[in-house]
Amino acid sequence: MNDRNLRELLAPWVPEAPDQVLREMTLDSRTAATGDVFIAVAGHKTDGRRYILQAISQGVAAVVAQSEDDTEEVKISILHGVPVIYLRRLNELLSVLAGRFYGEPSRTLHLIGVTGTNGKTTTTHLLAQWTHLLGKVSAVMGTVGKGIIGQINNTAATNTTGSPVEIQQLLASLKNQGASLAAIEVSSHGLVQHRVSHLHFAAAVFTNLSIDHLDYHCDMVQYEAAKWRLFNELDVVQRIINADDATGRRWLEQLPQAVAVSISGDLPTLWKGNWLCADKVHYHAHGTEISFRSSWGTGLLYSQLVGEFNVNNLLLALATLLALDYPLPALLATTSNLQSVCGRMEIFHVDRQPTVLVDYAHTPDALEKALKAARLHCHGKLWCVFGCGGDRDKVKRPLMGAIAEKYADQVIITDDNPRNEVSQDIINDILSGLLDADGAQTISGRTEAVTSAIMQAAPTDLILVAGKGHENYQIIGQQRLHYSDRTTVACLLGEK
Repeated sequence: MNDRNLRELLAPWVPEAPDQVLREMTLDSRTAATGDVFIAVAGHKTDGRRYILQAISQGVAAVVAQSEDDTEEVKISILHGVPVIYLRRLNELLSVLAGRFYGEPSRTLHLIGVTGTNGKTTTTHLLAQWTHLLGKVSAVMGTVGKGIIGQINNTAATNTTGSPVEIQQLLASLKNQGASLAAIEVSSHGLVQHRVSHLHFAAAVFTNLSIDHLDYHCDMVQYEAAKWRLFNELDVVQRIINADDATGRRWLEQLPQAVAVSISGDLPTLWKGNWLCADKVHYHAHGTEISFRSSWGTGLLYSQLVGEFNVNNLLLALATLLALDYPLPALLATTSNLQSVCGRMEIFHVDRQPTVLVDYAHTPDALEKALKAARLHCHGKLWCVFGCGGDRDKVKRPLMGAIAEKYADQVIITDDNPRNEVSQDIINDILSGLLDADGAQTISGRTEAVTSAIMQAAPTDLILVAGKGHENYQIIGQQRLHYSDRTTVACLLGEK
């Protein structure tokens, strides 16, 4: 669209739409202003159609609303002098509408979508950091913030993947700020709810798949199907797949032109596509050294990041940038400057005190990987402080309890976000997965649990505080209380 005009915006669906100049597009009636087009869709928690009159009272120029009758494709009405256009399946069309409204920004920069159960945040930040180090203007969109590298708004996102309007609006803003690359976390919810359906992805990355969000998807088959949409149905040029993951390996059989990435060096038999494999990985106190081979050549990476899963994240990011024609020598020269992400295996260390790692691990697979990574850097006992969220899939609670017992020397089970569940009920669910429940400590208050771990641990010990990572809140009942593992740990290490 050259101009923001209602008739041009809706031309493919409503050729008789009124000729009306528009200022902005919004889904939130509270921010609707004079000249805007208000989009009223039936959401999972709120029906935007209930707020049409409020938006009109605030001066919007037009309303596009989801049809209340699924058999009716289009209906136009006038309400208090404002055109209200009802469209069937508006929630599925919204990414298209927002893309048209904001000038198809995903086609004017390298947009990289990263999906998987774990690793999305770190991989997107590595992609944006790396290209920033090469002198490009790069951005991220995801769990711990959004914006240009160096200017990121670190306010935690309500959703991993924003609304279709928010995504297209932000991409347009990033393009206007000169961004040449944007890396976005693509959640399974975002894929099922069509939030990214009309984006052009220069590349899509798959990290891994393990148990999560079964309260929403019901089973792993549906969860996997949601992730698969990014690679099978959407507009993607390059596909980068973790070949060490069982799901990724199956997908590679259907994606012969994809880039296969492996830490183990075990590529699919007779693989003919591009590839990148680790040869040798050396873990040490200050990070990791990785030698690798690939379709683009060989090299040695020096990384500050810790843990095997971060090797995987790093190699996926490297393969993606190589597939997008970034030069290997320049990438190798800047690897050592890549930083860990806030609340992702973030190290806190003060002399004569235990080392503490704060991580977002909140799934069985992520907790196991975090504990294995922590063990590589632990010279004494390994402690694990964690809990599980309330009102979420309960199946993972005993699994995480069993993993903590298996890989840690000392376990403290505490609250995560209890929400509307009784804290002790969640703790009991976790304890049911332990072989020796009496061997674990249970301290429901999270501040008290972290404090107890640090006070008990020896200077040679390492404590993994898992589950909240970057988050600066805790949800108890209907209250969202201020709380941060990072701040708590930093204060305790300074005061012990």
